[in-house]
Amino acid sequence: MTGAEISVQLYSVREAIADDLPAAIARIAQLGFTHVEPWGFVDKVDQFREALTQNNLTAPSAHARLVTAEEVQPTFAAAAALGVRTLIDPMVPAERWTTREDVQATADRLAELAGPAAEHGLTIGYHNHSWELAEQVEGRPALEVFADLLDERVVLEVDTYWAAVGGVPAPELLARLGERVKFLHVKDGPITDDPKAQLPAGTGAMDVPAVLAAAPDALRVIEFDAYAGDIFEGLAASLAYLRGLA
Repeated sequence: MTGAEISVQLYSVREAIADDLPAAIARIAQLGFTHVEPWGFVDKVDQFREALTQNNLTAPSAHARLVTAEEVQPTFAAAAALGVRTLIDPMVPAERWTTREDVQATADRLAELAGPAAEHGLTIGYHNHSWELAEQVEGRPALEVFADLLDERVVLEVDTYWAAVGGVPAPELLARLGERVKFLHVKDGPITDDPKAQLPAGTGAMDVPAVLAAAPDALRVIEFDAYAGDIFEGLAASLAYLRGLA
């Protein structure tokens, strides 16, 4: 899979999926996506698998709670059933990023999961929000300390917008993190913590071309945490913009 390929985080259309999962997935395919990043799939794995198959969609990556989960084997099995290759923890709460000990504990837990995940053909990853960058540990953004502590089997998905909200320009962050970053969440907006202010890629304050250039081999995953307009129109606009940069 090349860095030029584009996916979409299905959290963006969570309301449509809740209303009619098959129709929502079909519409994603109609927009021109060929890859998706599922979320909330474990208890709907058969529905997701059927919808992905019918619409010729693949799921290179997916999101599921790992570090704070009590049981992970059902999640691993569900991800494998969808053909997922990288399973990414979408969030460890902000209070767990204030000390080196806390950051080490999260890194250690992901390392513990890497082996069992591999038995299902899965690589483990982590996705940031803003607090991992805003919080300083020993004078550095907590996410960067975390990256240094990670087991080599664990990868990163950098949410470029939330990194910027956290006060660290995404291109600079990506340059420092290097090949550890295998996925990017690409989004745009005024770089504030208001999710509803997010905009289609290329229409906000993010320097999206610079972001993509800083991680040329990472899979681009379009996402909206929220959107004031029609979410499918927003996704279509983002997809068209990223394709135009190719």
